[in-house]
Amino acid sequence: MPTFPFHLRRLSPDRLNKEYDDLPELVATRETGLKRLAEFVDGAGEPYARDRNTDFGDPARNTVSMLSPYIRHRLVSEEEIIAAVLERHSPHAAEKFIQEVYWRTYFKGWLEQRPQVWRDYEKSRDQAFAALETNRGLTKAYGEAVAGSTGIDAFDAFARELVETGYLHNHARMWFASIWIFTLRLPWELGADFFMRHLMDGDPASNTLSWRWVAGLHTRGKNYLATRENIRRYTDGRFDPKGLNEQAPPLDGPEPPKPSKLPEGERPAAIPSVLVIHDDDCLAPPVGDLPSKIVEIIAIDASAGRSRGEKGVHAAAFTRNALADAVALHGAGNTAAVENEIDPVLARIERAGVKQVIALHAPVGPANDVLNRLESELRRLEISLVRAIRTYDRDAWPHATKGFFAMKKAIPDLLALMVERSA
Repeated sequence: MPTFPFHLRRLSPDRLNKEYDDLPELVATRETGLKRLAEFVDGAGEPYARDRNTDFGDPARNTVSMLSPYIRHRLVSEEEIIAAVLERHSPHAAEKFIQEVYWRTYFKGWLEQRPQVWRDYEKSRDQAFAALETNRGLTKAYGEAVAGSTGIDAFDAFARELVETGYLHNHARMWFASIWIFTLRLPWELGADFFMRHLMDGDPASNTLSWRWVAGLHTRGKNYLATRENIRRYTDGRFDPKGLNEQAPPLDGPEPPKPSKLPEGERPAAIPSVLVIHDDDCLAPPVGDLPSKIVEIIAIDASAGRSRGEKGVHAAAFTRNALADAVALHGAGNTAAVENEIDPVLARIERAGVKQVIALHAPVGPANDVLNRLESELRRLEISLVRAIRTYDRDAWPHATKGFFAMKKAIPDLLALMVERSA
């Protein structure tokens, strides 16, 4: 494992920049997520479509929902958000917002069918970090980038904002990634890792594939180039970045693998079971809706697998608090401590004396890796791990075989299925 220079260490809370004090507090509870949804839903129609690309520095962030950390951890589900929006707006009026929700779903489904893309990213990321140990020029450029000291005003401000708040506007993320790749000429994997360490909504699929999309590797041959004029316009002149490479060609790379078969999910047997909640899905099914008697609930924090580096204070806290809130909502109380290692989880399962463990399916990424290791250990103990897949994912993921257009075309039918299920 590569070591990390001092400038990669997270900032202590007393060093956080005070200019971000007025940002809305994204408390990692389901209650706060639902409150944020209620506050935003009236603006999910025409105002969102008109203003969603603007980042004028408004601390209230009124042009976007800021629901992504809650969706990423599924403290609030995609279906709940879409249903709330459609209670106030027609599908046409809220089209842009609904499409943004399905972009996240699309990325998850696309990566679920191509897990090797995540493995290749991890390998390339670790190789890039190893290069920092020997390449002084790369180390200097990388250090300046993550410290926000490149001299490119917008980029530097976004780097600091990311570290100091755990959040970035979506348009700022695109500008940042483009400047990182094409102007600073840094490995995109290091930038994707920087986001994964600090974003409260850092998601293996959305983050990795968004960086690949900016680079021109996802939609091959079509990269995204940040321009001085675009940044000036959509930040209301707050920034005027000079020296951007606005003519760079897309990165080259191998063709992604062909899509593989999607998981089908399993149905638990009606026997005493342990329920495992992970950070990809804190909104576990209500215990009363399961066919099994749940004798214990265990939460696993798999976020250590998101990066080799130390996590940002906001990202780490959001994940852990989201899991704690999830077990509290199920009435598990103080006995259900959040675990971040397999061994104490296994010990608790053995003490429970069950032959079945239930978990919601975790898409490709660290949580899925942890569940795979857990399943291997449980098999040795002759205990089965049953992974259920949400109907929302099962309906949508088959439309993520190629580009987003097929998913976009399927949205009316997917919305109809949601309505049918809720009837």
